[in-house]
Amino acid sequence: MIVKETEIKDLLIVEPKIFADKRGYFFESYNKESYFKAGIDINFIQDNQSKSDYGVIRGLHFQNNPHSQTKLVRALYGKIFDVAVDLRKSSSTFGKWFGIELSDTNQFQLLIPKGFAHGFSVLSKEAVVLYKCDDFYHPETESGIIYNDPKLNIDWQISSKDAKVSEKDAQMSGLKEAGYNF
Repeated sequence: MIVKETEIKDLLIVEPKIFADKRGYFFESYNKESYFKAGIDINFIQDNQSKSDYGVIRGLHFQNNPHSQTKLVRALYGKIFDVAVDLRKSSSTFGKWFGIELSDTNQFQLLIPKGFAHGFSVLSKEAVVLYKCDDFYHPETESGIIYNDPKLNIDWQISSKDAKVSEKDAQMSGLKEAGYNF
């Protein structure tokens, strides 16, 4: 696998080594030892999976300390635009976002460390997304930022008329008002 740094410290793109032939392909989607050798020593303990239709935007979600989560995100089926926002107050990239297309074609993964909000938009007819977490879901520490915060100005790669957002996500606070403790 190849691990690539992004312009935001600690936010990494993981490109697996894919073995393809006329029958299809094979790759290791996760190997703890390979990640450890690449300097990524994370104990993932929960997998989450979602299925969504074109235009769905999920996020921007995070869990506060003491239950903040590192996530390893990938698209099992379809294509998404995956977004991470740096909420670490001491970071030089605080409030900056990074987005990448994850798909069943490129098989890229995004490693999102603790201290980030996460969300994605669905660019294909439908998509199935899987992400590994290093802490369990704790609703008492759950929070988020509204997907269309003008301060962030995220380009979700879909038109606003096609955007499908849950009522809960549509009522999130902006970056300035969101409660985070990173």
